[in-house]
Amino acid sequence: MSGFPADRSVAPAQLPLPGRHSIATMKRHLFDDQHDMFRDSFRRFVESEIVPHHEAWERAGIVDRSMFRAAGESGFLGMSVPESLGGGGVDDFRFNVVIAEEIARAGVVSSGFCIWLHNDVCLPYFLSGTTPEQQRRWLPGICSGELMCAIAMTEPGIGSDLASMTTTAILDGEHYVVNGAKTFITNGINASLVITAVKTDPTQRHRGMSLLVVEDGTVGFSRGRNLDKVGLHAQDTAELFFDDARVPTANLLGEPGTGFFQLTDKLAQERLSMAIMGVAHARAAFEWTLDYVKERHAFGQPIGSFQNSRFVLAEIATELDIAQHFLDRCVEGLIGGDLTAVEAAEAKWWCTELQNRVADQCLQLHGGYGYMLEYPIARAWLDARVQSIYGATTEIMKEIVGRSLGI
Repeated sequence: MSGFPADRSVAPAQLPLPGRHSIATMKRHLFDDQHDMFRDSFRRFVESEIVPHHEAWERAGIVDRSMFRAAGESGFLGMSVPESLGGGGVDDFRFNVVIAEEIARAGVVSSGFCIWLHNDVCLPYFLSGTTPEQQRRWLPGICSGELMCAIAMTEPGIGSDLASMTTTAILDGEHYVVNGAKTFITNGINASLVITAVKTDPTQRHRGMSLLVVEDGTVGFSRGRNLDKVGLHAQDTAELFFDDARVPTANLLGEPGTGFFQLTDKLAQERLSMAIMGVAHARAAFEWTLDYVKERHAFGQPIGSFQNSRFVLAEIATELDIAQHFLDRCVEGLIGGDLTAVEAAEAKWWCTELQNRVADQCLQLHGGYGYMLEYPIARAWLDARVQSIYGATTEIMKEIVGRSLGI
């Protein structure tokens, strides 16, 4: 007599239907009640201040700065800035995570992008690289939304090779004289303060780079066209030009020659933030598609009931949950001060590639309707594409990971 149990297999149709208990529905240990309350508050802000205007801003190619000021008035800008300087006084990156997730959930990534860039990418430079005088001058406006920020690194011919930049800043008394050009600058039209990477010593590569804050109205500083992009249409992206622009030495961030090291010091948070947005955006696309395949019928049955649809969605659900667990661990590492550049690179390339793949698969499940811009999945597909390019490409991220392996 065999020691194996009798065959108790059943056909898929006979299997019980388990409830979906995943990271999408369960309470994540990353957050506490304070973050949940903040999420509810920011979700209401998005629904009242962004969603009703999103279509108009997409057509205009830029958001109304009144929304940004409203975000500041509501406490959604500069949460980590000390209260004495107009901020929230809470240095907790988990609030940034909530904002990214809620912008993605509502399908308004391009309109909310200015908030994400301001808080996650630009603000750290104003917190760590500024003097007390600079903080008093800039941080209150950064928190109130009166001063919108941008960071200008990329130049027309260099891509990710920042050490080869040609924008120069030559010291002349109490000013730097800046000449050169930048391109693909997010918030480039709306920004009041532009953190600009320059060469204060053109004879050096990495050690010749410095960071200057160029203020709106600076003589010799001009903005080119608002670039026409594949996606993220409501988010302004500009060319910037410097023609003997005179920037006060008081606008230097940190010491001369430390610009490259300041940039690399901030890249782990920036790349992790991009990964967070990527997974949140992919999850939103998944949820929209899950609803769609339950309602849309073909050949007399919901298209979600076809095995191919179930398998595709099962794979997406699994990958999203795995990615979310890894990201939550990375956020804990960032808060604890031990997130490595390699982990951030892994998160950035994997999660943004996942975002693109999910957007494409979900559009396919929508069929012809997925190609119509009135459906959020079409815009998600367009908006996702740049995620594996900006903030350094997937290939650069793999190079960072590969070098850590000793190869």
